[in-house]
Amino acid sequence: MPRVTLALVGAGLRGQSYARRAQSTGAGQVVAVAEPDPARRAAAAREFGIPPDRAFAGWAELAAEGRLADAAIIATQDRQHTGPTVRLADLGYHVLLEKPMATDEGEAAVIAEAAERNKTMLAVCHVLRYTPYTKALKSLLDEGRIGRLVSVEHLEPVGWWHQAHSFVRGNWRRSDTSAPMLLTKSCHDIDWLVYLFGRSPERVSSFGSLTHFRPEAAPPGAGERCLDCSVENSCPYSAKRLYLDCLGDPDREFWPLSAVTRDHTEQGVLRALRTGPYGRCVYACDNDVVDHQVVTMEFDDGATCSFTMSAFTPMEHRHTRLLGTHGFLDGDGVTLRLVDFRTGAEELLDTRTTAGASAADGHGGGDEALMDAFLRAVGSQDPALLKSDAAASLASHRVVWAAERARTSGTVVRLSPAV
Repeated sequence: MPRVTLALVGAGLRGQSYARRAQSTGAGQVVAVAEPDPARRAAAAREFGIPPDRAFAGWAELAAEGRLADAAIIATQDRQHTGPTVRLADLGYHVLLEKPMATDEGEAAVIAEAAERNKTMLAVCHVLRYTPYTKALKSLLDEGRIGRLVSVEHLEPVGWWHQAHSFVRGNWRRSDTSAPMLLTKSCHDIDWLVYLFGRSPERVSSFGSLTHFRPEAAPPGAGERCLDCSVENSCPYSAKRLYLDCLGDPDREFWPLSAVTRDHTEQGVLRALRTGPYGRCVYACDNDVVDHQVVTMEFDDGATCSFTMSAFTPMEHRHTRLLGTHGFLDGDGVTLRLVDFRTGAEELLDTRTTAGASAADGHGGGDEALMDAFLRAVGSQDPALLKSDAAASLASHRVVWAAERARTSGTVVRLSPAV
């Protein structure tokens, strides 16, 4: 199979991860980069051997050159997905698009239409579909090992420090500059649940709010920044402890520390915490996204699903219980416990997932498996090698938007049959 050429649009942490996987396997070659940050652009050009005339300050400059590669990795900020995706699809690029698909339902529909109009492959980064754990779980469901799926309980444990890093201090802290947390963080999970059921739900309700990371929850003596705080030593959200503890660990220096500073020294970290957003007290930020949320779904056959996202957990793999007419499955992201009602037998299956749940660990192997599948699909011109297409991604995103409407309006939202 020929090596797939790639244009990298957005050379941040997510874009780097996918590009490095493509290059390291030999199945892909990054031949162009579009990145507005000069230092990141120069670093990507050096790492991937991109000549100066193929390193662009933005996606528009890249697109102005015509089609320079077989496919594009689009890993810009969430609100900057639509323009480059549509334009590059119009030029004939196949697209690997970081989730969420878009921050607006109308824009997501425009993206899906562009992919369909141009007959190009669009793989939204629903990495949970690609993990070894999901492969094993989906096989058990498809084989009928627990009969008809009647009910699912699913927990996404965001992790206390991850919430503080990304959704209180970080880029995804506000709905008006990014999107609601259910979209930016949990469209992974809603898509995964739709994938397991094989269809979208008919009705959706949701509850959730920002309850803790607020000024009134600050302990007595809290400062505006962790470096000036008299209670920092006893605070679970200490930025000083979180980021200084990353030093010396290559995975944690890549993420989350690289989001804070490129200077991976004690002095560099302290300087960033003194002046940058990641040194702020979690009770004195401008965040507004929820720190916990529950979504309930009902399907056309009466099956139900409950999804819980919470900041107040360790950061670890998702936990899922799947209840069927003939059996029961309990999964922790690595192992699956299967109980057969017909025989009473219990079976413990090790899915051999060795990677952790975080971005630094590649989301349980999903990042690498997705990139590999995308390269195979483009190289062989076989979209069937992908586990979702533009229409499927649009459908699961619409469930997320329905859940947000339900949460903010206090109603039960019915999805249209077309979804």
